[in-house]
Amino acid sequence: QVQLVESGGGLVQAGDSLRLSCAATGRTFGGYDMGWFRQAPGKEREFVAIISRSGGSAYYEDSLKGRFTISRDNAKNTVYLQMDSLKPEDTAVYYCAAGRAWSRVRESYDYWGQGTQVTVSS
Repeated sequence: QVQLVESGGGLVQAGDSLRLSCAATGRTFGGYDMGWFRQAPGKEREFVAIISRSGGSAYYEDSLKGRFTISRDNAKNTVYLQMDSLKPEDTAVYYCAAGRAWSRVRESYDYWGQGTQVTVSS
């Protein structure tokens, strides 16, 4: 059983940076791949990034690679998403998720946080 709580969202201007955090419960955190997804108004929830259980591997949505960086600290039961050079089209609710399937498909994840709002103004 894993419970996830995101934080760190806010309202920023284009070109700014934000660092999102996702705090997880339990000592089983290290047994899960951790992903970030986002959902913009009126759109489907889409894959952003995933990091492996030990933090040794990461995979990004092609369009975001170079601006976004996923990381994790298993000792703190926390996964992060560093977002740089933000654009208005990055505006969305950002969700973290835990899974075991190494997948970019949202249906493959077992646990989800409540989401944190990121708004980027032009």
